[in-house]
Amino acid sequence: MPSPYRAIFAAPGTRGFSAAGFIGRIPISMVGVGILTMISEITGRYAMASALTGTLALAAAAIGPQVSRLVDQYGQRRVLRPATLVSVAAVAVLLVAAANGWPDWTLFVCAAVAGCVPSVGSMVRARWTAIYRDSPRELHTAYSFESVVDEVCFIFGPILAIGLSTTWFPEAGPLIAAVCLLVGVWLLTAQRSTEPEAHPRSAQADGASALNSPGLQVLTATFVATGAIFGSIDVATLAFAEEQGAKPAASFILAIWALGSCIAGIVFGLLHLKGRTERRWVLGVCAMAVSMIPLLLAGNLPFLAVALFVSGLAIAPTMITTMALIEAHVPRAKLTEGMTWISTGLAVGVALGSAVAGWVIDAAGARSGYVVSISAGAAAAAVAFAGYRRLTRPAQGEEPSSDGDGGDSGDSREEQPDRVA
Repeated sequence: MPSPYRAIFAAPGTRGFSAAGFIGRIPISMVGVGILTMISEITGRYAMASALTGTLALAAAAIGPQVSRLVDQYGQRRVLRPATLVSVAAVAVLLVAAANGWPDWTLFVCAAVAGCVPSVGSMVRARWTAIYRDSPRELHTAYSFESVVDEVCFIFGPILAIGLSTTWFPEAGPLIAAVCLLVGVWLLTAQRSTEPEAHPRSAQADGASALNSPGLQVLTATFVATGAIFGSIDVATLAFAEEQGAKPAASFILAIWALGSCIAGIVFGLLHLKGRTERRWVLGVCAMAVSMIPLLLAGNLPFLAVALFVSGLAIAPTMITTMALIEAHVPRAKLTEGMTWISTGLAVGVALGSAVAGWVIDAAGARSGYVVSISAGAAAAAVAFAGYRRLTRPAQGEEPSSDGDGGDSGDSREEQPDRVA
């Protein structure tokens, strides 16, 4: 591991909560794809499968920020364990319902209840922030490491979910995902020494949501469109691989996509970049949008794999920069909630993207699903441009969590003395 990454693990407890967070985050890429594969294997209905995964994502989008808000107030252990138990129980009933041919509405009810799944990535990032809040360079590296962990999960998660559901039994993918979530959360919350301090409502300046921040509104809206990219690509790639007669290969194609992002995240974490964080973020969003275009031209799986690898190079750097911007626009007492709103935006987008892609694929074929990805990329770039001025204004009200991006926050402030308060 390069020295900047090795250095961040010098703090006590960091290795333990990072390992637990990795286990708990594997389900982020397994549950949706696993349910999609399970339903398509059992019923062959991609529209139904997409709608079901969309329901799960929308439920997580609605409930997730509220869970994180409670975490900010009462602490991770007191909130995450009961929330995880409810989510895992709902997934278990969903698998039983699917295996036994229960009415469709029971599947949707279970998917909705399972949406109380906690945002494990936000919990881990909150721990890094508590440790390195006063060390911007180390915090930048920690955020980069977490983005790499996310991508590693996306590399192995789809392989596990699709592979298990297509070669073992249809319910295997979501089942293993639920087990990983339960084990990961229990291990994470057992580590009390690194748990961030709780901020009871009476200790906060107000009871308003973190989403009242104009900057966070821009970031969340942009990531709704970004989530649509991810959701549509998952569905379109699975369907495209099936049309090519190699459905299990979809997991490896999606892993190559995540590998591109993983490599970019590792390199980005080693850099000490200058200039405005906001400008770099907009450029990253635009790069993601442009990289969607070659997907529509893919005529075979090797071409698709190369195109997805290239498009993945823009993902992790954009995610890392997003986390730095959240810190600049969200009060410290609402940081976990603020980070979760980004996951919420992604979840809403995944739901919309997967549902629309499923309908398009059923009507016009697998490759047409990438039209949804291109459209979502264009929407993300448009929202990023439209909200740029909001991001360049300092946060209002409570003191934000930090002064900005890990490696360049000071440079950004020096270059922007004329910001409007």
